[in-house]
Amino acid sequence: MEILPFENLAPTLHAEAARILRDALAHMPSAYGKPGEAEAEVADVLGNPERQALAAVEDGRLLGWIGWIDEMYSHSWELHPLAVDEPHRRKGVARRLVAALEARARDAGILTLWLGTDDDYGGTNLHGKHLFPNVLDHAARIEQKDPRHPIAFYRSAGFEVAGLLPDANGPGKPDILMVKRVGG
Repeated sequence: MEILPFENLAPTLHAEAARILRDALAHMPSAYGKPGEAEAEVADVLGNPERQALAAVEDGRLLGWIGWIDEMYSHSWELHPLAVDEPHRRKGVARRLVAALEARARDAGILTLWLGTDDDYGGTNLHGKHLFPNVLDHAARIEQKDPRHPIAFYRSAGFEVAGLLPDANGPGKPDILMVKRVGG
C-alpha cells in the first residue's frame, strides 16, 4: 500500500473517492446522502487551497483517503474526512492514513489535529439527549453504542474528547469534538 497525495490521483480514482466517502458514511443521515454531495466534497478538496488529502492506493485501487482543512487556526488542522472502502476496513488502512497525516502535520509545524464526529443516528449514548446544562459532564461519559461510529477508532489512535456541540445537527444530535497533540 502506498500513501499518495490526493491531487496526483487519476480522475477515475477521484470519482472512486466520492463513492467511498458516500458508502462509508451511508449510515449517517446528514452525510453525503444527496446526489452530488460526495462529489462536491472531492472537488472542494481538489480546488480549495486550504484543503488537502492523502490516498491509500494498492495495485491501482483506491483503498481509502483522509483530508484536512487548514483555515481556522495557525497551529491546528481539522481532520476531514476519513473514509475507507468496505473491503479494506479493519486492515490498518485508516491507521496508516492517520499516521501519514500526523507526519505531514508535524513537518508543517502543526501542534494539534482536531475533528468533529457527529452523532445524528444513535452511534453514542449522547444521541437523543439534552446535553445542557453541564455539557462537559456529558462529554466525560461518552460511550460508543453503534460499531459504525468512529469514536473508539479515534480514541485508539490517540485522540481524546475535548468537547461537544449539543444539537449541532438538530435536537439531540451533537457533534463530538476530538483532539490529538502531534507536534511541539
